[in-house]
Amino acid sequence: MQTKKIINDGNRAVDEMLEGVLAAHPNHLFAVPGSPRSIVAKNGPRPGKVGIVIGGGSGHEPTFLGYVGKGLADACAVGNVFASPPPDPIVECAKAVSGGAGVLFQYGNYAGDVMNFDMAAEMAAMDDIEVRTVLTTDDVATSTKAKRRGVAGNFFVFKAGGAAADKMFSLDEVERIARKANDQTFTMGVALSPCSLPQTRKPNFEIGDDEMEIGMGIHGEPGVQRGKLKTADEIVDEMLDRIFSEMAPSKGDKVAVLVNSLGSTPPMELYIMNRRVRQRLADIGVGVHATWVGPYCTSLEMAGASVTLHRLDGELQEMLEHPCDCAMFRAG
Repeated sequence: MQTKKIINDGNRAVDEMLEGVLAAHPNHLFAVPGSPRSIVAKNGPRPGKVGIVIGGGSGHEPTFLGYVGKGLADACAVGNVFASPPPDPIVECAKAVSGGAGVLFQYGNYAGDVMNFDMAAEMAAMDDIEVRTVLTTDDVATSTKAKRRGVAGNFFVFKAGGAAADKMFSLDEVERIARKANDQTFTMGVALSPCSLPQTRKPNFEIGDDEMEIGMGIHGEPGVQRGKLKTADEIVDEMLDRIFSEMAPSKGDKVAVLVNSLGSTPPMELYIMNRRVRQRLADIGVGVHATWVGPYCTSLEMAGASVTLHRLDGELQEMLEHPCDCAMFRAG
């Protein structure tokens, strides 16, 4: 059995999506001439400003290209579905946003992305563009912090780096703030059903009708525990227990919360989850400064959700509140 998708040709899905995105958001975005996978903010890059380049595989919208705009990312290199962009569109993004103050690459910690962005950084250096890199490593389900995947926490890490650059901070400062944001961002997800790639229209993993998997990655990578489907409160408790064990929150801490749909999970269920998140944080004396609920980092049509906690101090709160105006996200 093939899954149902509203597409024309699976092999053309990403390029046709980009045509639709550019048609919908002409005041925010344009493609670099001759490089249609290099999407640039109309009002982002400017002389003397650190350029912010993000990117990764398609299928996670609004991550990544939805966060391109003034006050957030200046450009996005777009890969195939669940695949890293190759070096060339990344380099074109770097050239398009270079204002003479250096460029910061921000993306999730995946081997293909690391290889291609590193190659692009070397190529950009040949054009006298200084490039630094900050990887998002927020997925507490995986390994040690340095080796972890970047998942929905990209939302907060990109926001901090983009705000620092928009404030015309130096490359050193923009890099420092982005790293600080990543260090204070913690995510755990749960999957209920698989997604399917446009090219195959076949589920990318199997899971029982009455099962869930805690910690599954946004490409269907194995999680940490599979078992019977539990209630919303039980699921959130299990996710938060794992986050708290890593984050070690203290009474008086302040956080921003993201309750994220992986694609098919509707707002009703996300808000039920957020209710429990707020209860658990209140129980330990942690304040919530801001909350986002919805599809912010998806996995095509996967059913499931993730919870991200972003611990704030004065500086990170300032970055979070800094205005941005992107095709698919606005703040301030």
